[in-house]
Amino acid sequence: MVAEQEATAVGTTRELERMMAAFPDLPVEAVIKQDILRQGLAFSPDALRVASGYKPKDYFIFTFDLVPVAEMAKHANFRAPEEIRMTGGPYDLRRTIVSTRVAPDSPYRVELDEGRLALVCEGRLLAEVEFPPIPEYYRHTLSSGRSISQIAPAIEWGYLVYLTVYRLCQYWGRDEECRFCDLNENFRQQRANGREYTPVKELDDIVEAMTLINEHDTVTKAYTVTGGSITRKLDGMREGEFYARFAEAIESRFPGRWIPKAVVQALPLDEVKMLWDAGYRIYHPNYEVWDPELFSWICPGKERYVGRDAWVQRILDAAEVFGPSHVIPNFVGGVEMAQPHGFTDVDRAIASTAEGLEFFMSHGVVPRFTTWCPEPTSNLGRQDGPPLEYFIKLLYVWRETFERHKLPVPPGYGKPGPGNAEFSVSAFMDVIRTP
Repeated sequence: MVAEQEATAVGTTRELERMMAAFPDLPVEAVIKQDILRQGLAFSPDALRVASGYKPKDYFIFTFDLVPVAEMAKHANFRAPEEIRMTGGPYDLRRTIVSTRVAPDSPYRVELDEGRLALVCEGRLLAEVEFPPIPEYYRHTLSSGRSISQIAPAIEWGYLVYLTVYRLCQYWGRDEECRFCDLNENFRQQRANGREYTPVKELDDIVEAMTLINEHDTVTKAYTVTGGSITRKLDGMREGEFYARFAEAIESRFPGRWIPKAVVQALPLDEVKMLWDAGYRIYHPNYEVWDPELFSWICPGKERYVGRDAWVQRILDAAEVFGPSHVIPNFVGGVEMAQPHGFTDVDRAIASTAEGLEFFMSHGVVPRFTTWCPEPTSNLGRQDGPPLEYFIKLLYVWRETFERHKLPVPPGYGKPGPGNAEFSVSAFMDVIRTP
C-alpha cells in the first residue's frame, strides 16, 4: 500500500506540472484546486485534532466524500473541516479555498508541520493551510432546540448561507435518482450516524436562524435555498410554491441584506415567476450534463418528468423573468465520462460540454460547474473520475467561451480571480480574468 501511494503521489506531482506547462495562462492555483477536488483530501490525526476547533463539515446537501461514513474510522473522533485555504509553498500560491472531500488514501494530505498546518504531496510541502473559523452565529441555539449549524450552515469561507430546506428528493431509486447524486443516501447516512438531520426544515427555524445571522454576522453575503426535487407535492405545495415561501419570509424581513438564490428544477414559467415574486434574484435550474443520451441515462427522473429538451427550453424561458445573467444552471463537470456509458476520450467529452457552453452563453446564460467526484453510495458508485487533463481543458474552454461572448461575472459568487475566489467546489471563479 505504501509503495502504491508513493507511486500515485509521484504521478500526481508530475501531472500537476505537466498541466501547468501545457496551460501557462491558467492560474496554478486553479490547477491544484481542481486536482484536490478530483482526488479528495486526507488528514493526519494531528491535523484533525486541530480541525476540531474550526468549522467542521456540515454535510449540508451531499457528502462530497470519496468514502462512505461507515468507512471513515480514521475520522470518527474528529471532524474534518468544511474547507481549507491554501497559500504559499513552492508555487507561491495565492489564497485558494477548496472544499473538503474526505479521501483517506488521497495523495493530498493535511498534516501538522512544526506546529503549523501544511498540505503535503509527494513527501514535500505543497502549501500552508488554514481551516475556516466557526461563525459567531454558530454559538447560538434556536428556540426549537435545533442547532443553527444544521439549519443554516455557512460555506465558501462564510460567504454563503446554504439552506437545504428539503433534504430528500422525490426522484426515488435507480430508475429516477440522478446517478451521480447521493442526496437521499446522505440523509440516510447522517441519520444512521446519529446526527441531527431534519428532512423538511421549518420555516420558523429558517427565519430565526437568518435573524441571528443578521444580528451576529458580517461575513455572509448570499444565501441559497435548495433541496430535492418535488415531482408531486410537498406539504400540499408544488415545487415553486414550496421553495418560494422561504425567500418571501426572509426578504420581507431583511430586504436586500443578502443575495437570494434558488437552486431547484427547471420549472414551468408560472412557478419561475413565483420564485421571482418571492424575492429570489438568481435562479439555478441545474441541467447536469449536456449530451442528450447521457442526460437520459444520468438523470432518468429529470428525463421522465420534464425531458431534456424541455429542461433546456425552460432555462431560456427563465432568462425572460430573471434576466440571462441571473440564470446560472450548474453542470456536473466530468460526469459525462462516467462509465459504463460515458465518453472514454477526454477531448470528445470536452467537445460535448463545449457545445452546451456555447449554446447557453450565446443566449447570455452563464453555466457554472461543480467538480464530480464519484461518491460511493451514489448509483455510479466506486469508479475512477476523469483525469486532471479533463478538468484543466474544461476550465480553459469555459473561460474561452465566457470571454468570447463578453459576459459579466456571475453574480452571487463573491469575488472572481485567483487569490479572491470563494466558490469552493470548482475553480471556474478562480480562472476569471479581471482588469
